[in-house]
Parts: sequence; structure tokens; C-alpha cells
Amino acid sequence: MKRTKKKVRSGDDLFQHSAGRDLYDGYIINDIVCMPGAEYIDFTSKPDIINLGQAVGDVDEDSRKRLQIRQTIEKHLERELFLNPQGIKVLSLFFIDRVANYRSYDATGNAIQGKYAQWFEEEYKALVAKPKYRSLFGEIGPTVDVALVHDGYFSADKRKKGDPDNLIRYKDSSGTTAADEDTYSLIMKDKEKLLSFDSKLRFIFSHSALREGWDNPNVFQICTLNETASTIKKRQEIGRGLRLAVNQQGERIQGFAVNTLTVMANESYEEFAEKLQKEIEEDEGIRFGFVEKHLFANIVVAEEGQEPAYLGADKSETLWEHLLASGYISDKGKVQDSLKTALKDGTVSLPEAFADHAGAITAALLKVAGNKLNIKNADKGQKVQLNKQIFLSPEFAALWDRIKHKTTYRVDFTPEHLITQCANKLRDELMVGKTRFESTEAKLTIERSEVGATDIKTQAHVYDLQDFTLPDIVTYLQDATHLTRRTVIEILQRSGRLPDFKRNPQKFIEQATSMIQQAMRLVLVDGIKYQKIGDGHYYAQELFESAELRGYLNDNMQAANKCVYEHVVYDSDTESGFAQGLEQSDDVKLYVKLPGWFQIDTPLGTYNPDWAVLVEQGGQERLYFVVETKSTLLADALRPVEDGKIKCGRAHFAAMENDVRFTKANGFGAFEGQW
Repeated sequence: MKRTKKKVRSGDDLFQHSAGRDLYDGYIINDIVCMPGAEYIDFTSKPDIINLGQAVGDVDEDSRKRLQIRQTIEKHLERELFLNPQGIKVLSLFFIDRVANYRSYDATGNAIQGKYAQWFEEEYKALVAKPKYRSLFGEIGPTVDVALVHDGYFSADKRKKGDPDNLIRYKDSSGTTAADEDTYSLIMKDKEKLLSFDSKLRFIFSHSALREGWDNPNVFQICTLNETASTIKKRQEIGRGLRLAVNQQGERIQGFAVNTLTVMANESYEEFAEKLQKEIEEDEGIRFGFVEKHLFANIVVAEEGQEPAYLGADKSETLWEHLLASGYISDKGKVQDSLKTALKDGTVSLPEAFADHAGAITAALLKVAGNKLNIKNADKGQKVQLNKQIFLSPEFAALWDRIKHKTTYRVDFTPEHLITQCANKLRDELMVGKTRFESTEAKLTIERSEVGATDIKTQAHVYDLQDFTLPDIVTYLQDATHLTRRTVIEILQRSGRLPDFKRNPQKFIEQATSMIQQAMRLVLVDGIKYQKIGDGHYYAQELFESAELRGYLNDNMQAANKCVYEHVVYDSDTESGFAQGLEQSDDVKLYVKLPGWFQIDTPLGTYNPDWAVLVEQGGQERLYFVVETKSTLLADALRPVEDGKIKCGRAHFAAMENDVRFTKANGFGAFEGQW
């Protein structure tokens, strides 16, 4: 489930706001109280009150943040296994929302661990006990006091004059006050010590982004436990880790094998990359996906053995003007789809004077434009015209009169068969695991074209739900499927899968609803019978003239001579090959790729067959076909709903009681063999 913010007021029903999620059933707001220290929502039914920060029936933020801490420690230890032998100390940095969540002080000045510090120590102890990390600590094992490996750097305020013991208090830091400057000076002064293996400190907790002043090069992991939509910018945070690593001799180490930053973000990497790119564009003036007039100025043009010479600003601007005139870029320099397509196809047009440097120019354009998208140029889209000679022919009229009629259907089935099919589907296909967190790891690359992602990996972590009330699954399934209560109970009992309901109620209900509805539809298909409504209910031939059809030549459209249209718009290579076979066959008189508005009603939704074909053998016998083209003819290889619709199509045309044959084919050869 994706979390969504909703604005509510007194009298609102959360069940309606959630689009009918069972979890919110009965939560109708009576009052919203915003009194400081007593903020809560009052509901008309139990639970009567939910206080600020309280969560009911959902994963709380603490569980997610603890998982972030664990993954940061785990990634840190993995990096130590790789970098310690190279003499490189690994540091990890945590950005937190409140100092008190890491450390506070009691009335006598004694330090008290906050929840982040407690979680860190518990997770650290559990991870370093694993045999795979034994080499990091030698034969004696991880005996170092865990309190020495982590610390927090926060702005300090001394007690006012006269306070006992001159105790130090810590406060939240914004990174802009004089107290903050003291903190940053301390960090910078001890930087060399921090990079030495002699110092046990490896994990640093901070409340601010440390601004641009802190230049420690060996931060390999950053964990964002704060809300990064604040004044703390993403580029400031990740900037703490964008430094070349330093070994114990103070030497800078080159290469991405060492210099890779991992960010444990509390959002998806797609959203993280999008926001990061936006911030860089706004704050640094860098424009992703734009061709600047000076882009090509530094391309080397000197002959071998001569003094270094470059293309220069004037010629670069000339080249930019050519790209603009060719429609490759906008007047602002924004890369257009036509340039991406040309780069992909290797057909970029350049002036003759720049032919010797085409490779370097194309390479520069690739960096700016990128080549990841499969793009269709909307300007090259064409309206497909009718082939009037075919469309107005008596042969097409004869074909259309045989397939144009509409039908209605009825279904015969027994309740016992329905229950058996639904129960078997739940037993065999239901997959319900425990509630899980999913964390996604991806490498972010900052190119001139975009901020992108590679090497995407997903890791799941089980979350054990405790102390929750099971929803009324029978009523929920009854409402969703319109089956009787007795039938729903019988299906659940026969399936033998009810114990899984306790593991993850929401997922069980969602899957069970979908599977029962699908099984019901397929049962209906088995007993379906079609009947033609009458001669007055049909798809008029004139619809071909009023409906607009568009395609892209040499992409999803090819020229045709025997079709009702001058071009065939196809959906797959199978359809393209089939149309070519129809064109080349002497026995095929005419054909049409049936348009999307030609639909047959089925219990599984509307069905649109692929082709209608007129075959004339030896200039005498005429055969009328409706053909469904699939890459496979095996029913088991098709999706159940897809195969069910094809069965309904066969029954529909059988009800016409004329000489139209409905068939399947995986190519023209298979179709030709059925004449």
C-alpha cells in the first residue's frame, strides 16, 4: 500500500477516504483536537481516540528507521571487509531529526541514550557476531566497546553562570548559528585522527548537513533518518560523501571501485534521483538534457604531431545552429525526441565541414541526450486512410455482413462446480507471506543527460505484526464477489488456506478476492451460450469512415494493398508477419485488421478479434475467416482470461449460423493449412 495524505474534518468517514480499505471501516471522525500537549482525533466508534503520533494497524515509522540503521551498519561492515586491507578507514554518517532521539541528559547531567543510539548498539552487536565479519576484529573477536564506535556531533550550550558542574547541554542544530561553528571546528580539527585506525569511532550522528565546511573524505554510507524536504538539501547531505577516499598514508585513492557512496534513503531511489536532479538544476545552474552553445568547443581537432588545437567557441555555436535548424534541439537548447531517435539509429545529420569530428561530436551529444528511451516521434505519426477500392467492393460487403451482428449470452453452471474451482485456485495459487519491508539498492549516476540508476537490487525484511484484530473476511469477500455467505465460507474451508489469513490479512483478502473473481469468470465461460440479437443490431460498415486510426511507418505500421486500409497497424511481430503473408498469397482476396471498436461481450470483459479474411480458392469457392493471431497455439501457454475470451469469440461466431470460421494461428503458414 502506498501512503497518501488526506485532508479530513469532523464527520468524515475514513473508510470512504481510503477507497474502501477494510482497515478503516468504522472510523468516522467526531472531533479533531489540536490543544498543545493533548492532540488527538476523536472517533464515533472504537477506538474512541487516536493520539498524535499513534498508529493503528500499520507499520510504524520506528520500525522503518531501525531497519535503515541496520542496513547502514551492514553496508558499512561490507565496505570494511573490502577497504580495510587497502588501508582505508570506513565512516558512516547518520542525519537525524531530533538530537533527543540520539542523546539527552537527565537533571544531574548524566547522559541518556535516545532510541537511535539504543537501536544502533543492538543492531551492531547482532551483526558483528556473524562469522563473515570475524576477520575485521582478529582472533579475539569484536570485543571493542560498542559505545566507542559511534558518537554524535551537536551544538553545545553551556549552563548559565552559577549552574553546578558547568554541565554541557546539547540542542538541535540548524547549521547557521555561532554554536554550530564550534561544532564544525571540532570536527575539522580532529579530521586526521578520525581517519586513523587508532580511533574506534566509525559511525557519526549529526542533526545538520554539516554544511560545506566539513570535508571528511571517507564517508561511504549516509543514512537519512530525518525528513529531507526541509532546509537540509539532498545535495548538501550526499556532498558529505562525495570526496575521494584517503588511505592511512594520506594518499587520495582514485576509481569507482573504492569511491562509491551508498545512501539509505527513506524514499524510493526514483524519487530520490528526481529530487536530487531538481536541486542540482536549481542551485548549481546545471541543465540536464540541454545542448549548450559551447558544448563542442573543447573537441580536439589538431593533427597528430601538431600543437593542441580545439574546435573553438565559434564553430561550436555554428554546430549548435545546425542542430536547431535540423529540429534536434529547441531554441533553448533542449534535446528533442528526434535527436534521441537519430542517436539511437546512428543517423545524426552533421554539416560536411564537421565530418572528420563526427565521432567526438556524437559522443558529446550522447552524454547530454542519453539513449535509454524507446521514443516515437509524434510528428511522424500518420492517419491511416481507407482503401476505397477494397472498402466499397461487394466482396468486403459480403464478408462484413457475415461478422457484423451483435449477440447476447447466457451461462449455465452448478454452484458445486463453482465452489470447487474457487477452492482449488486458492489452495494452489495463493501466496501470502508475512508483512515485509522492501529495501531497494541502486547505483545513482549523474550524467549530463540525467540522474539515472543501475545495478538495482531489492532486499526484503520480514515484519512480525503483533496485537491486531483480524478483519471480517467473509463479509468482505461476500461484498466483493456477490456470492452468498455460505458459499464464501465453503470456499475458504475447502481451500485449506485459512491459517495463512493470520499471517497477512490484507494481502490474503486482496489475493483471495482477485482469485475468486477470476475463477468465477472462467467457470462462466465453460457454460456460455451465445445468441444473435437480431438483424437490427450490428456494427455499421460506415464506422470505418468515422473512426480515426493512426500509426508510425516502419515502427508499428506497414503498407498494404489487399486491406480495407492503405496501411496495417500491427501490435507485434507475429501480426506484422501474418499481414505480409496475407499480402503475398494469391488466394487471399481481401482482409481487415479489425478495429478496436469491434467488440464482443464476454463475462471476462470485451473481446476484440484480430482479423477478418476472405479467401477465394481457384477463383471459385469463397471462405470467410475470423482469425486470432498469437505467438503460441497452446491454450496452456496463454493467460487464463485471454484463453477464455478466445473461447467466447468462437462461441459468438458459431451463433451466427453462417459459413464464418473462427480460428487461431501463430503465423500465416498455420492459417493457410486450415483452408
